[in-house]
Amino acid sequence: MKPKITLEYCPKCHWLLRSAWIAQELLTTFEAELGEVGLRPSDVAGSFKVLLNEEVIFDRKREGRFPEIKELKQLVRDLVAPEKSLGHSDKKQG
Repeated sequence: MKPKITLEYCPKCHWLLRSAWIAQELLTTFEAELGEVGLRPSDVAGSFKVLLNEEVIFDRKREGRFPEIKELKQLVRDLVAPEKSLGHSDKKQG
């Protein structure tokens, strides 16, 4: 079974559009590697989390910020498809 990403966001903060955009970016980049990217409204105010198979891999409150899309793609790649090249979004070597 392919991995599932869940974006848990605060609807009171109006973060649905941000979450939908991130979902689109992840689905476009990892269409062959991911089985699903889902959006989940949170009951916790100010919450924005990225989960891989229900394990938190990024938490806005813990990090004190939102993830940059490049950073998030690298994180997901490292966990689900370490051999995949992200092209211009890839980490600089050296």
